[in-house]
Amino acid sequence: MSTFGIPNVAPELEAQLISQMADVEALLRSHTRSEYPFVDETAHHLVAAGGKRLRPLLTLLTAQYGDPTRDGIIAAAVACEITHLATLYHDDVMDEAPLRRGVESANMRWGNTIAILTGDFLFAKSSDLLADLGPAAVRLQARTFERLVIGQIMETQGPNPGQDPLEYYLKVVADKTGSLIAASARYGGMISGAPADITDTVTVFGEKIGVAFQLADDVIDIASESNQSGKTPGTDLREGVPTLVTLNVMKSNDPADAELKRLLSGPIEDEPTVQQVLVALRNHRALDESREQLHQVAKQAHGALGPLPINDATGALMSLCDAVIDRSA
Repeated sequence: MSTFGIPNVAPELEAQLISQMADVEALLRSHTRSEYPFVDETAHHLVAAGGKRLRPLLTLLTAQYGDPTRDGIIAAAVACEITHLATLYHDDVMDEAPLRRGVESANMRWGNTIAILTGDFLFAKSSDLLADLGPAAVRLQARTFERLVIGQIMETQGPNPGQDPLEYYLKVVADKTGSLIAASARYGGMISGAPADITDTVTVFGEKIGVAFQLADDVIDIASESNQSGKTPGTDLREGVPTLVTLNVMKSNDPADAELKRLLSGPIEDEPTVQQVLVALRNHRALDESREQLHQVAKQAHGALGPLPINDATGALMSLCDAVIDRSA
């Protein structure tokens, strides 16, 4: 397993990525600084907590299809991570989440208003970085941000009567999670000067692998007995947020599932009931069904790489598909 959690990365490519990710980390920390100490503290709360840094890593990997040393690639990678961090501050307010990346969430520590404003501050810092990369880079961020917001609104609103809840949920995931990961992959191709068809290909891959990552988190939120995803297991149950596993239960016609479906129809505020439902879900066929659906999306991501040249970067992207599946095993 490589430094980045991707198996079998070629040693030369891994060495280059380690060097570039150090540059990403340095710029991420310096660019999110503020002259106001309190803003500096709140903005660095999640930066310091770490994370997978999947989005900047994808930018660096897809830049391999052009000139990976071009000016602007590190800045674009950092802008993607800052945008992601900003969405986490806002998401935690929406979900009233107590933990993020294994630490107390900003909204629990400082309140919702500070968490929202910190997210806004980070969006501004991301835009500031991209402004130097030209109109196409800024336009990509604007359109991605539009999808992020629409995805959050759709999740909040829920499906209309007659809409397939699972199909609706997958569209929400594509907007809320897939869109930014797709943009991260696209930035690498764009800024490195990769051919347009390759840039389009990695964009499609990015969205597919982004959806797969979220579905893996859905499975982990139920199956894990630790804070493997950086959140407390069962967080979505407590907030009544539908996920892949619970939606698979809700579509069941088995009378034996009636009580479980009743409990899943809204937030579960009683902690013993949360634990009871977690045990029931861990033993329910819906969990294996969800894993199989995750495998199918990861296979689609793998298939999307077909048009790419055979090289170390493509090998790493293919291995990333396997790593997503392994996370939820």
